[in-house]
Amino acid sequence: MLQLICHNLTLGYDGQSVLQGLSFTVSAGDYVCVVGENGSGKTTLMKAILGLLPPMKGTIAFGEGLSHNQIGYLPQQTLAQKDFPASVWEIVLSGFQSRRGFRPFYTAEEKEKARSVMERLGIQGFEKRCYRDLSGGQQQRVLLSRALCAAEKVLLLDEPVTGLDPVVTAELYELISDLNHKDGVTIIMISHDVSVAMQQASHILHIGEKIFFGRREDYLKTNGAFKAEGGERA
Repeated sequence: MLQLICHNLTLGYDGQSVLQGLSFTVSAGDYVCVVGENGSGKTTLMKAILGLLPPMKGTIAFGEGLSHNQIGYLPQQTLAQKDFPASVWEIVLSGFQSRRGFRPFYTAEEKEKARSVMERLGIQGFEKRCYRDLSGGQQQRVLLSRALCAAEKVLLLDEPVTGLDPVVTAELYELISDLNHKDGVTIIMISHDVSVAMQQASHILHIGEKIFFGRREDYLKTNGAFKAEGGERA
């Protein structure tokens, strides 16, 4: 069943487009890797899907009862964010804020879900620890827990392994794959590494001068056409 339908999108800022003529669909359970050269509009697309940036042209529609507040988002971290002096529990619970509205407190059900998500991601017992004292990999697990508390069905991930060492990178990719295959979460992930996309994703969205959307195996057949424009790096 379709969860996201993007049709003939033009996206940009201040009247200047960075991405034109983009159409693709995402179905429940898909794992879509978004690749392309730097400046091609990958993060801009994420912002548009989240409703933070209106399209200059075209439409973004949701199916299966999906709405903006049912999408979890893991953005790229800044240095300031890595030094954020909050507890792990505060950060994970903040994933419920968009649905909490004007309620002053989190519900027992929300707290139970937060604990369940933290256990699922291997950070149970971290509740009282300060976020800035964690390793890079632990911080990403905390932020992924927060995104899962916000998400009902879909996760958007913007280069989630940036700055992590190879071992932690492999662990995080495995965790994301498990969320997709075992938990049925739809993944839309910007990746700087096409080789990882080839191993993990069910579909590839390549944006830039050339646009491709389709199954991983079909992208493999045409990938030579994209390497020439720097398709190996996002």
